[in-house]
Amino acid sequence: MQSTQQITRAMKMISAAKLRRSQRNGESMRLFSDRIREILSSLLTGENVSHPLLTPRTEVKKVGYLLFMGNRGMCGSYNSALIDYMHDLVEKTDKGLHVIAVGQWGYDALSEAGVPIAEEYSDAGDIPVMEDAVTLAGHMKKMFLAGEVDEVYLVFQRYVSALQQAPDCVRLLPAKPPGHHEAREREYIFEPDRDSVLDNAVQLYINCEVFAALQEARAAEQAARLAAMTAATDATEELIGQLKLDLNQARQAAITTEISEIVGGAAALRRKNDQSAQ
Repeated sequence: MQSTQQITRAMKMISAAKLRRSQRNGESMRLFSDRIREILSSLLTGENVSHPLLTPRTEVKKVGYLLFMGNRGMCGSYNSALIDYMHDLVEKTDKGLHVIAVGQWGYDALSEAGVPIAEEYSDAGDIPVMEDAVTLAGHMKKMFLAGEVDEVYLVFQRYVSALQQAPDCVRLLPAKPPGHHEAREREYIFEPDRDSVLDNAVQLYINCEVFAALQEARAAEQAARLAAMTAATDATEELIGQLKLDLNQARQAAITTEISEIVGGAAALRRKNDQSAQ
């Protein structure tokens, strides 16, 4: 039991360190993403501005999902809540689906839950890197532009606090950057031209959205694992204390029994000797 407690305590410390790192990276990325949204919003305020990745389809026949699962278990209800949420999305849609599971855990569980997994991407580590986001975003952009899917959504556990995570679904394509009106107060000079900058800004915006979702999912996973391992460590400590108490009580009862037997034997021997002397 003590070895189990050592394992859960070690996993708790590792999860806490990874959570702090994810939070720091997320804060830095948030500032960068805000500026990209601002520039892109400014580009979209003009007339006759269009881009293939921003244009909605007249009819949505097939929907693509990037489902960000955990990399491993022992994180409470993190993965099961996400599976239930994705299952509800599948049940409510009457369109074709193309689901890509991102993460090292849950493929079998997703299949058993009735979630059709078309592809699996298990290369993303516990600490997200932009290369993973670029790969995933590039794949979804290619599918969208080729007409293989008409919309793309990101499904992940949003980090609310160290004790709370909430499943969420965010549209990635066609992209719709928020806050167009906020950028109108600024004027920009675009080089080489507005269309080239728009194309690069849209590509970067989509990459950042995938990366932000990946970071959010990993932070939520580490928070869930931290809470689960804290509870497990506390439970094992309580159980060890109870087992020690039971052991001490059993030992005390055994000692009391032995003493009683010795005292009883000595008294019987004394009575026998007294009878012999008479």
